[in-house]
Amino acid sequence: MRPTLPVAVLFLLAVAPVAAAQETPTERSAAAEVIRRMNELERSLALPQLVERLTGRDARRDAVVARAKELMDKELLAMADDITRHPETGHKEERSVQILTDYLKAHDFDVEMGVAGLKTAFVARYRKGTPGPNLGVILEYDALRGTTRDFHGDQHSAQGPVGIAAAVAVAEFLTSSKTPGTVTLYGTPAEELAGQAAKTTMYTAGVFKGADVLVRSHSSTATQTPAPGFGSCCMNIDVVRYIFSGAPAHQLQAWDGRDALTGVIELFNHIDAIRRTLRPETRIQGIITEGGKAPNVVPDRAVAEFWLRYPDPVYLAQVLDRVNDAARAAALATGTKVRIDADSESRDGISVAALNDVAFAYLRRLGATKVEEEPGRPLPYEETGTVATQIPGVGVTAHSSNGGYHTFEMEADALGAVGHHGFVLDAQAMVAVLYHFATDAPYRAAVKREFAGLQGLYADYLAALREAYPMPKVGEPTGR
Repeated sequence: MRPTLPVAVLFLLAVAPVAAAQETPTERSAAAEVIRRMNELERSLALPQLVERLTGRDARRDAVVARAKELMDKELLAMADDITRHPETGHKEERSVQILTDYLKAHDFDVEMGVAGLKTAFVARYRKGTPGPNLGVILEYDALRGTTRDFHGDQHSAQGPVGIAAAVAVAEFLTSSKTPGTVTLYGTPAEELAGQAAKTTMYTAGVFKGADVLVRSHSSTATQTPAPGFGSCCMNIDVVRYIFSGAPAHQLQAWDGRDALTGVIELFNHIDAIRRTLRPETRIQGIITEGGKAPNVVPDRAVAEFWLRYPDPVYLAQVLDRVNDAARAAALATGTKVRIDADSESRDGISVAALNDVAFAYLRRLGATKVEEEPGRPLPYEETGTVATQIPGVGVTAHSSNGGYHTFEMEADALGAVGHHGFVLDAQAMVAVLYHFATDAPYRAAVKREFAGLQGLYADYLAALREAYPMPKVGEPTGR
């Protein structure tokens, strides 16, 4: 066993919230008072001492962590490789789900399929569980949509096996030690289609009701830990479809029709025109999903899908309004009509240092590579914003790829040594967090107190940001 965290790292964890709280200078300035209260809360938890205590000698914990590694090495790395080689995109992950749920049924879990009306979503409950802390594990398994082929360029193929290793190891411990508690796994499909949409649907349907804590893993190009606070994986997101309708006509008499594709093209042009007056952190990305059927027929239908992103939800609302206005202007300019369909959204969740710092300490102890010592921006258990505002959780991210996200290189690393090493460490760190949450009442209390405190600050945070983004006053034209 490696020694407990050195003093330098403990000091770093103690001061990190002041330096890393929130993502943009505007957030840090406008919400300075909220961040000051946040930092007071974090200091009151004495997290460095808590981390040091939890990561000290503990033979029972070491056995649980070793069991997770054994499951990965003997069975679940091979399962991850198999799923990697057979990618399935969102809501079509039937083979992957079958593999995962068959394994869970063989290890004392009862599986309910099709929860929340989603055919590839499931819940697996430990049948030997007892009243006590409900330890939740989130599993993902969908692949990316590629132009040449679908592929696991975000390593979701491993998230199921990693989560299962942690869940089975801690479930076995609960039974053998007669520790009160149970384990529930949540199979969440289609993350790559619309961010947190499936998880939000599941949450609204009550699927996550009763979970006391949630853990999950994700691919990473480095071993990282986030700061506490409010944030999201990839900025707050609005997914919007713009459906243009026109009138068909022959290409040689195009004036008899109205070109819906031209409406979509004008939308792209209008968005490019307004980028210069949007804040620099704004990201707007779109594709044309329908553009007509034949060049000799004026398209009477065309569709574009856009993902709008900004680090906080307050300014994102302004971005959405401006892009929607750009769509209406494009329709007016081209004599077409547009329908604006809000597909889904991803919003801030709560990042909990009492969970993040313990998981990160274990990753370091276990031999993670490419360790970034300083916490980054606040990041809840990634892409589960709606759930992450209601249930405390942690996303574990050990270095598992030297390629970029959403690349074929990251998929290849999922099958190689760098991926396998990171996946094993993810499972071990996850099960260590679950072990402590199940067995250590003061630790549970610290997690709950921090989470409740941050929940109480979120409304004040949003109110402060609303003052930071005043709309410019545009007067009526004057003169001749």
